[in-house]
Amino acid sequence: MTIQEVINKVLAYHPKFMRYAGCDEFKCGCPEDECTGIVTAMDATVNVVKKAAELQANLIIVHEPTNYTSNDRPGWNEDFKNDVFEEKARLLKEHGIAVWRDHDHMHAHQPDGIFTGVLKNLGWEEYAEVDTSMGMFAHFIVTLPEEKETSLQKLLRKLQETIGMNGVKYIGPSDMPVRKLAIVGHLYPMQGPKSEKKHAGYPKEYSVEIIRYFEEQGVDVILPGETIDWTVLSYVRDAVELGQNKAVVALGHFNWEEMGMRYAKEWVQQLVGPEIPVAYVPTGDMWNYRV
Repeated sequence: MTIQEVINKVLAYHPKFMRYAGCDEFKCGCPEDECTGIVTAMDATVNVVKKAAELQANLIIVHEPTNYTSNDRPGWNEDFKNDVFEEKARLLKEHGIAVWRDHDHMHAHQPDGIFTGVLKNLGWEEYAEVDTSMGMFAHFIVTLPEEKETSLQKLLRKLQETIGMNGVKYIGPSDMPVRKLAIVGHLYPMQGPKSEKKHAGYPKEYSVEIIRYFEEQGVDVILPGETIDWTVLSYVRDAVELGQNKAVVALGHFNWEEMGMRYAKEWVQQLVGPEIPVAYVPTGDMWNYRV
């Protein structure tokens, strides 16, 4: 089976896009080469590339950009030399490895392919309900049964150990009880939901709408990806200073979605069958913490 035939199977598995022109494409490599093995990973870091070579895998399926830019076009297309890019490109070429990005198609699943992996790996799949009311990402409200109620401290330990993080940033009383959680989208400045009514000439702010989960749905903890400090996080900090039990756990974008690529290993293996080995390689936490 060629690398292109593997990707054709992946695309057949995903929802279809009309006239797609997004970021899901080959970033490097020869699609017509025979596929010797597949690695799923959050990002094609240098260490992931080296591990793929050790595994004799010549296809890496990633979720996030390979080439250090948001548009993530193949190659380095800026007007200055990038020694780091060139060294990684040399490494990929030396080992004959192709990199294909699976981002938009994976998020297009209902439910979302990345969030499904997060829920599966945390053991929350049967407790989750999908909320699509904000018109952007599908949000998952996890309501733990009474016997599964935990504390924020225990939740932090579970997240750190399951994901493999070097530390966890959070706001909230560490001993507070946790029963209801919301896995929400990335918190950006003035990121409004689609088709949202305007207020004073501006679309409703997505980050502010997440506060509604705390106020109206009794959510104890939210788990966003990217975060900004002046909306939900400031609200939670003030709530804590007022003696309320509310919390935010800031896992970080890559750590947060890493479990989705661990799950991808399972369905990619089912697609290609036993003749092509598929391995998940964690990118690992990029942050170090000085305590």
